[in-house]
Amino acid sequence: VRGVGAMLQPAARRAWNLNQRRDISSWLARWFPKTPAKPVVALKTPIKVELVAGKTYRWCVCGRSKKQPFCDGSHFFQRTGLSPLKFKAQETRIVALCTCKATQKPPYCDGTHRSEQVQKAEVGSPL
Repeated sequence: VRGVGAMLQPAARRAWNLNQRRDISSWLARWFPKTPAKPVVALKTPIKVELVAGKTYRWCVCGRSKKQPFCDGSHFFQRTGLSPLKFKAQETRIVALCTCKATQKPPYCDGTHRSEQVQKAEVGSPL
């Protein structure tokens, strides 16, 4: 014959696990939002950089990095929900990397920074 305490243990364990899951999910929601923030315009002109063949780079997607056009981790600390774009240079060459964050060919500049929408936007504001 099982005592009352023994019968309540599984129910108490389930309730505890449910409360833990709620705490974890609320913590995750704060730190990792489901809807990512929009990228902000870092600059209104591209930055020319020399990429070295075989080297992996992390291009800033959020626009908040202080080391444009590359990521410095600002997306994590500002909880944007965005991640940098990792890419590997195929050859050593000088390229123009986008800093307006509106390019259709990330991480490379496609001239979108010349558009009226980007030129009217303030640096640090989303498009």
